[in-house]
Amino acid sequence: MNGVVLGGTSSGVGKTVATLTVIRALRREGYEVQPAKAGPDFIDPSHHEAIADRPSRTLDLWLEGEDGLHRNYYRGEGDLTVVEGVMGLYDGDGSSTAMVAEALSLPVVLVADAKAGMESIAATALGFREYADRIGREIDVAGVLVQRAHGGRHEQGIRDALPEDLEYLGRIPPNDDLEIPDRHLGLHMGGEASLPEDALDAAAEHVRTERLVDLSSAPARPPTDDVAVTHANRDPTVAVAQDAAFCFYYPATIERLRERADVVTFAPTAGDDLPDCDGVYLPGGYPELHAADLAASPALSTLADRAADGLPILGECGGLMALTRSLEPAGDDADSHDMAGILPADVSMHDRYQALDHVELEARDDALTADAGETLRGHEFHYSSADVDRDARFAFDVVRGDGIDDERDGLTEYSTLGTYAHVHPESGAFDAFIERL
Repeated sequence: MNGVVLGGTSSGVGKTVATLTVIRALRREGYEVQPAKAGPDFIDPSHHEAIADRPSRTLDLWLEGEDGLHRNYYRGEGDLTVVEGVMGLYDGDGSSTAMVAEALSLPVVLVADAKAGMESIAATALGFREYADRIGREIDVAGVLVQRAHGGRHEQGIRDALPEDLEYLGRIPPNDDLEIPDRHLGLHMGGEASLPEDALDAAAEHVRTERLVDLSSAPARPPTDDVAVTHANRDPTVAVAQDAAFCFYYPATIERLRERADVVTFAPTAGDDLPDCDGVYLPGGYPELHAADLAASPALSTLADRAADGLPILGECGGLMALTRSLEPAGDDADSHDMAGILPADVSMHDRYQALDHVELEARDDALTADAGETLRGHEFHYSSADVDRDARFAFDVVRGDGIDDERDGLTEYSTLGTYAHVHPESGAFDAFIERL
């Protein structure tokens, strides 16, 4: 399946809106589009899914490795993959947009802000193309898509300045309706703040879809990906929390769980109790925005009882927060809310993020998601901190990143594990989790 990467000149240049516009333009021409996101983000993919009508794939070298990157690319479906980059094209040492594009041999369409520039857009694009040679990377900056560009003289000035071997792929006109509201952790989710269809349609008219399709290319296919063998005598049941508080999970994670177990979902903030299961996965999300509903949910009380009986429970970031004793939202007048009370910690929200990075963890002993001495690669991004009891037990030492406390992560009690790190199934963590059920 052919694809292209939309890489930005910097963060905040409008890559998400550009990606949504391109998806919309291609679909209007009859193409089935597979969206994807370079980097570990959960929020941008939710907007992709709202426009493409299929889940967005996560493409991250740090989380997945090169073989995993190719596997996840080809688990997509459709006629063309459109990959939204992360930050600026070359930014990031763990898995930059350029690194993903190079690993997959995909051409890059540079997204540049033309609000106050014309010929300088061409100079910028040439600089981004030449920089690849300077650092010895095979990055094909093949074209330019300009944000906030008017028609007429403005557009023509940009097109005339571009050399023949840098394709002009269209423009996105200035439009206040093409703004996605944001909050801590990034933009609002796609289901909360999808862009108006008429605004996207108007912008899509200015995308040169056929030229974009012509310059796309296909990565090499990976070796056959065998599904891991399930338990010999039974398929375990995994309960996965899915609601507004627990909405940060990779499609590949749910796919891996379904390959190895029976998956049932529940919505704690809607009053669902914990269903019958052999293990629980609480993904990240926004528990701080739904703390009162969580505190009143019967699921948290049942989780506490089942945890004491030895039920394996895995909580990532927001899931970790829900497993602690209490959660206090940010603000002087914010009320603290009781959580499940399984893990010996109290969580507080802050106005500024407390950690943002790719992470690497090393298991101290056998843990719910790794054997002793094994390492897991993941990602952390959170505005909360945890006040942990002195005698608390941790499953991991932090090789890279911040973790929960004092270069440690993986707060553990009974068979429950809570971590600030989000991991991808290519790490092997979810295979290990299933094996322990």
